[in-house]
Amino acid sequence: MIKPFEFYFDFISPYSFLAHKEIRKIENKEGVKIKYNPILLGGLHNLHGIKAPAFIPAKARHMIRDCKLIAERNGVRFKFNSYFPIRSLNLMRGVLVAEEDNIKSYYIDVIFNTIWQDGLNMNDEIVIQKVLKNINVNPKTFTLRSTSSLIKDSLRKKTSDAYEKGIFGAPTFVVNNKIFWGQDRIEFVLKESSK
Repeated sequence: MIKPFEFYFDFISPYSFLAHKEIRKIENKEGVKIKYNPILLGGLHNLHGIKAPAFIPAKARHMIRDCKLIAERNGVRFKFNSYFPIRSLNLMRGVLVAEEDNIKSYYIDVIFNTIWQDGLNMNDEIVIQKVLKNINVNPKTFTLRSTSSLIKDSLRKKTSDAYEKGIFGAPTFVVNNKIFWGQDRIEFVLKESSK
């Protein structure tokens, strides 16, 4: 039996999507609920003064192929989003609104899938509104709430707290006060969470 661990993520990260798919399998198999911690990856990188791998040409050239290899190995349907990079700020704030409405898990599944399986342009406000309507959420109210100072401050604090813990990228896992970075570290996370 494993104990729940923390998962730091941003929808902008295809590796977070791939980790998310593995986490859902773990939750179903082990009967545990993993703690999803939304962060703003761009903000985290700025705090650390680092550049995202997707914006380093030598790394970016390999990222799409790498993600496809991982998805294929794990049996996950994956389509690299042609609108990348996705501006995830309001989508990540939406996680906090969805949490208030007790639809956090569902919202996360839908948003990840629309970006990394369906390839929708989640930079387009009209597309976002359609997606929200499809999950029975009032888009105008939801968007208004996601831009409230309370939600903005909450996401900023979660990102700042992640920085203070030493987290520098997504996906990151924390278990027993140990940090594991990258979707390919899940086996070590599970081993640590079994202790």
